[in-house]
Amino acid sequence: MMRLFSPRKTTLMFVIRDKTRTPLENLEPVLREDIQKIWDSVSKPQAHKETPLSDFFNVANLRQRFFHSIAPGGLAGDRRGVVPASGFLFSAQQIWKVIKENKDLDLPAHKVMVATVRCEEIANEKYAGFTANESWCLLEEAVQSGPVAGFGKKLNSILYSCLSEYDAEVAYFDEGVRSSKRKLLEEKLLQLVQPAHNSMLGHLRFGTLEKFKAAFEKALNDGEGFSVAARNCTESYMALFDEGYEDAAVELSNWDSSKVRDKLHRDIDAHVDSVRAAKLSELTSSYEANLNEALSGTVEALLDGANDDTWPSIKKLLQRETESAVSGLSSALSVLTWMKMQRRRC
Repeated sequence: MMRLFSPRKTTLMFVIRDKTRTPLENLEPVLREDIQKIWDSVSKPQAHKETPLSDFFNVANLRQRFFHSIAPGGLAGDRRGVVPASGFLFSAQQIWKVIKENKDLDLPAHKVMVATVRCEEIANEKYAGFTANESWCLLEEAVQSGPVAGFGKKLNSILYSCLSEYDAEVAYFDEGVRSSKRKLLEEKLLQLVQPAHNSMLGHLRFGTLEKFKAAFEKALNDGEGFSVAARNCTESYMALFDEGYEDAAVELSNWDSSKVRDKLHRDIDAHVDSVRAAKLSELTSSYEANLNEALSGTVEALLDGANDDTWPSIKKLLQRETESAVSGLSSALSVLTWMKMQRRRC
């Protein structure tokens, strides 16, 4: 039986029912004597044959310790060795099981075991509560169809609320156990909400790209140079994406947005390249048409009045008009080519 006692003293409290008119000071010696008899009858190892009851149990001055129960030295002043009320039933069942099996009762290990079971149960309850949370369900549904303003703030609030509830319910369990179970709960919650966050980033990337296309086209139509328009719009809308990402950020996570950001940058570059290709085709066709127009009428007139100088004249005309067209086209293309080289260096 001595194996069940730990070096930390246990407080014994007795409730006297049906108290008679006998004064308490007369009842106390009788109660103490009965307790001492019980202690004397306990089989003890040789080393504890003469060990007094007070070495293992608090048997004096209980009234003051009860009145000041939460003060240091009070009945509840030292909470390191106690089990929270929510875990008492399970704790008592396990203690009784050990007693019946006559095993060594390791209270520190028992406390960790109780904390492990209860913290895990509480974490599972909070996870289930989160999945059924109306605010989360509405947010998850909304982000499937489009971007949600303040997505990060709303999701962070729901997550922190869930974790705060967990923290409140496990506050008196073993610190190491409750911390490890909290971390697992965080991981499960983040795994649950990540698809919604990815959807939000997808909407953000697509929306930013569409805004870039519209702004780029408007800048070109307003007469802004191709390279300037491409550079300014790219910088502006990449910054806009970064702002949107900050708004959608989940504070508990360390998710990397670089892949989504890089994809957006590639999409913007691809669009700029497609517009450039269209501009190149348009310019080439325009200069070809101008060259044909410049040559056709003059060449036809020269041929109508053909003489010994006709072919040399046609040759000079072709060379002059071709050089003029090439010069004009080269000048127009230089801006597009320069912009492409600049982006490749970046």
